[in-house]
Amino acid sequence: MIKVEDWAEIRRLHRAEQMPIKAIARRMGISKNTVKRALAAEEPPKYRRAGKGSIVDAVEPQIRELLQQFPDMPATVIAERIGWQNSLTVLKDRIRLLRPHYQPLDPASRTTYRPGELAQCDLWFPPVRVPVGAGQTAGLPVLVMVSGYSRWLMARMLPSRAAGDLFAGMWALLSGLGAAPKTLVWDNEGAIGQWKGGRPQLTAEASAFRGMLGVAIRQCKPGDPEAKGLVERANGYLETSFMPGRSFTGPHDFNAQLAEWLARANRRHHRRIECRPADRIEADRAGMVALPPVAPAVGWRRSTRLARDHYVRIASNDYSVHPAVIGRLVEVVADLEQVSVRCGDRMVARHERCWAAHQTITDPAHAASAAAMRRSRAQSTPGPAQVQVEQRRLSDYDTLLGVEGVA
Repeated sequence: MIKVEDWAEIRRLHRAEQMPIKAIARRMGISKNTVKRALAAEEPPKYRRAGKGSIVDAVEPQIRELLQQFPDMPATVIAERIGWQNSLTVLKDRIRLLRPHYQPLDPASRTTYRPGELAQCDLWFPPVRVPVGAGQTAGLPVLVMVSGYSRWLMARMLPSRAAGDLFAGMWALLSGLGAAPKTLVWDNEGAIGQWKGGRPQLTAEASAFRGMLGVAIRQCKPGDPEAKGLVERANGYLETSFMPGRSFTGPHDFNAQLAEWLARANRRHHRRIECRPADRIEADRAGMVALPPVAPAVGWRRSTRLARDHYVRIASNDYSVHPAVIGRLVEVVADLEQVSVRCGDRMVARHERCWAAHQTITDPAHAASAAAMRRSRAQSTPGPAQVQVEQRRLSDYDTLLGVEGVA
């Protein structure tokens, strides 16, 4: 067999030096037929060793017969049926080659996504307890969203998985993206909805949110983890690549470190799409739905008449309100960052959102105003009236009751 070096030299002499076949054969000391075969070959010569055969060859007909009847029969059972006494490794290798010829073809469908088509969403719970203030720590959820076409990854830690925080988190991530995918894929998260009678049913909050955005929310069927494969893999990537070696002073520090890491993660080479998510995000965003000009009503919202203790409750925490509006109707709004209270057009309270539980947050100005109002009321309240009361003699009571005096 001709060597690769000789094959290459033959072709060089013939193509570059325009040397005839006979001259090449004479120069290299080989036959003219060898030169002709080298010039006709479409690829370099490869050495192929002749097969020596295998100890499995003798029993291959029996293996084929069993696979013909039972394509899924395990290799260990085949070994028992044919009385195999040698190494199982070589037998399993041969069965692995033969089995596909007897199994029915079952091609897998390759999932592809169009730009702007969908994003998969999930709550990931990091294996760490984060300090939240008041000497407390908590295992808080992280909202994770992955766009199907670009694999653009978004994530943010939330105070809770309640609807008020969940939809505020979704709006925050979509606002940062600058557009909304046409479909948001969720599992049966309580704030999103659940399956009843074989049909998905969204919560009122989820329906309102998707209506404001003009998109769809698709609930996965129970027990169908493959429907959210992108975001499940993203959760694993966060756990193995973001978490190791990190510590956090609080939720805001967690989100700051996460945002910095995401900026790098979205510029890494993604093996499945053979490019970086950053290379596809513009085309992905162009296929999405534009965000509404007015932000949807997300977060915690309620109207209440302010009680005499002038506090309102969000989740499990109480926040003070200026006591000047006691007894009046106030509008309470809380997002991921702050809690605000309005009475008509007047802002009567603004607090930073507390992530700890069962806390009372008091604005010193509110406490001072309440104390001044109590002092003013105490000074303006009149004391008891001074009334002169006649003192009667005891004998008058004896006469009234008909009792004679005792000498």
